[in-house]
Amino acid sequence: MVTYVFDGSLEGLLTAIFEFYEQKPQAVQLVWQKLHQPTMLQETVTIINNEVKAKRVWNGLQKKLSPEWLKQFYVAYLSEQPQTFQDLFDFACYIFDNPKGAEKNYGNPYVIAVSQIVKKVGRERHRMKAFIRFQKTADGMYYAPVEPDFNVLPLIIPFFKNRYADQQWIIYDVKRKYGLYYDLHTVTEITYDFVSELDTSKVNLPLELTDKGEELASLLWKDYFNSTNIPARKNMKLHLQHVPKRYWKYLNEKEGKN
Repeated sequence: MVTYVFDGSLEGLLTAIFEFYEQKPQAVQLVWQKLHQPTMLQETVTIINNEVKAKRVWNGLQKKLSPEWLKQFYVAYLSEQPQTFQDLFDFACYIFDNPKGAEKNYGNPYVIAVSQIVKKVGRERHRMKAFIRFQKTADGMYYAPVEPDFNVLPLIIPFFKNRYADQQWIIYDVKRKYGLYYDLHTVTEITYDFVSELDTSKVNLPLELTDKGEELASLLWKDYFNSTNIPARKNMKLHLQHVPKRYWKYLNEKEGKN
């Protein structure tokens, strides 16, 4: 068993697949660099990202997989789960080693594993679309901090660009320290430096940075939420299935209830 250590990027994953076919070891354990713990008897190969090699693997997958399955490969990668990285590595090898259409074999453990994680990432994407709450800043920008389980920001771009096309907004992933910025024309990826003046560890912006009408808007939304809530029909178990508690701190209607 050879351990391939890569940097967690998609390019690194694809490069690792290329190296496997070039070096032809018996078996590979793919490990994310930040989780790697070296041992004395471990044979380790550090994967150096190579754009050319990565593109060759991606082009190879394009020829073997349908566009939908190619998208699923990318969505599964966004889960950032260590086991999923290994599953994607094994899945790609399975696809390359078998005739076209092998991804339809749901008896294969790698096909099943990728399909299952894609569903989980899809649910997280849906929740981000439903639970993101913007705060209007004093300069007219709309800001929303988020902390999704998976790296779903790339998957929600079309929804928010279309739905909030007439306002500038920032959706910032607190956990991964990057975000999306929409300037009324295009969406660009931003780093922490872009929002360094904000305390991203806090859910609510300080009053001096918020628009004068933001507090009133928040109160009106809470009143609307409470007025449409019917206590007699309260089902907390079902509610928690749809709105898990880990999202409550970002929902102003839940303020003080977590």
